[in-house]
Amino acid sequence: MPVRIKICGITNNANLQSIYMLNPDYVGFIFYPYSKRYVGNPQQVAAQPMQPIQRVGVFVNPTLQEVSQKILDYKLDVIQLHGHESPEFCSKINKIRPVIKAFQINKNFNFNSLNTYKSACNMFLFDTSTKLYGGSGKKFDWKLLQKYMLPKPFMLSGGIAPNDIHALKKLEHPQLKALDLNSQFELSPGIKNIDLLASFLNQLRYATP
Repeated sequence: MPVRIKICGITNNANLQSIYMLNPDYVGFIFYPYSKRYVGNPQQVAAQPMQPIQRVGVFVNPTLQEVSQKILDYKLDVIQLHGHESPEFCSKINKIRPVIKAFQINKNFNFNSLNTYKSACNMFLFDTSTKLYGGSGKKFDWKLLQKYMLPKPFMLSGGIAPNDIHALKKLEHPQLKALDLNSQFELSPGIKNIDLLASFLNQLRYATP
């Protein structure tokens, strides 16, 4: 399945170094204080990759100053905005670093509302609608993706689990370009199960629909 992989919610240096060995496209660090996977100290995730893996900072309704400082402190390559950020704010950040703008999806979500964000970010991220801006470990109905008609690529998030291989292989959407792996691949919040991730990534590359 020719999609990029983001492993998100990392909080530990040793764990991060093991994740680097899996060669994902992105690693994600969460800067939302109410998350179980909040990173509050740059030394927690200071390890730098040898490969061209991009470091993503995940924010919820931040200030421009906060994002700018975290870029310096954590050596961030990409910014993921997971709150109610406006297109204007996204555009400002997008001038500094590429932006992934997240949206919480449920049966009432209006995909036409994304039109105003088309030029304000590089990619959309579709996550399950929750009160805590993600991290629920639950999926939304992937059939809803059929309503998405814009040319902007998107990342699929929300409860993707090891047993979803064949369902993912059957997802045929021209703008599905990346998968976001998080809570279903953990030993505990913020600590990833490396063996489970390795097995999943291997199956994703070689499984048949």
